[in-house]
Amino acid sequence: MTTDRNVLGEKLESCGTDPLTGFYRDGCCSTGPEDLENHTVCAVVSTEFLTHQASVGNDLTTPRPEFGFSGLQPGDRWCVCASRWKEAYDAGVAPPVVLAATHERAVEAVPLEALQKHAVDVPADPSALT
Repeated sequence: MTTDRNVLGEKLESCGTDPLTGFYRDGCCSTGPEDLENHTVCAVVSTEFLTHQASVGNDLTTPRPEFGFSGLQPGDRWCVCASRWKEAYDAGVAPPVVLAATHERAVEAVPLEALQKHAVDVPADPSALT
């Protein structure tokens, strides 16, 4: 059994369970050969990102119960397609990223430096921030 790794080279952490995210709807940005769109970037979606995605034909706010999708709201953590995140980055509306929960495969479509510029990870010991 292979352990999924994040872009930091560590064990992949959970992205979110409310709403339940991930290509496999397991809360993680895990991926595999059937994930053709590379749903590997753990993003904290913003209003600007959601608006931009709707404008390019990727509506992430409308519920789709037939797919178990309740629709996203700003602040939700969601495994987005790396190419969609890069598209938003190029348009200046990239949402924040949780690097510890972003699969290493994301760098196939997005430079690591771009992800790092938008990182919002909190260290295991937050006292290190003071």
